[in-house]
Amino acid sequence: MVEIIEYSHHYASEFKGLNLEWLDKYHLTESHDLEVLNDPQVTIIDAGGAIYLAKIGNDIVGTAALMKEKEGFFELAKMAVAPQWQGKGISKLLIEKCISKAKELNATKIFLFSNHQLQTAIQLYRKFGFENIDVTDSPFTTADIKMELQLKKFA
Repeated sequence: MVEIIEYSHHYASEFKGLNLEWLDKYHLTESHDLEVLNDPQVTIIDAGGAIYLAKIGNDIVGTAALMKEKEGFFELAKMAVAPQWQGKGISKLLIEKCISKAKELNATKIFLFSNHQLQTAIQLYRKFGFENIDVTDSPFTTADIKMELQLKKFA
């Protein structure tokens, strides 16, 4: 049974480890990632965002973060699921939780940066309604995909 829980500092090493595992696998780890992963409390939570963890028993098997960019705009970031738990719907639960939280925070838009190598993730984002947009304002040199999800239509 998968439980989605809020981040606490007790899980800092799991949050960092799960993300570095996939970032390193695809040779995508950058200084901006390390900045966020080394201090998620300050870079995400204290800045107005949220982190969610997927827990099975006593194990943390997935992560997802919602980073506040500016009022109403959030980035879906640091999405990871342990390899042995992939394909079991955990990412879907994490995305649903992040979208729900963004709506609760009156977000109008969620965006994300990705890389063309991550086809499974990109397909999942599309299922949730994320659409490709021009890659702009990226803190990552390896980000060759940017997607966004409109939560509220402007009048």
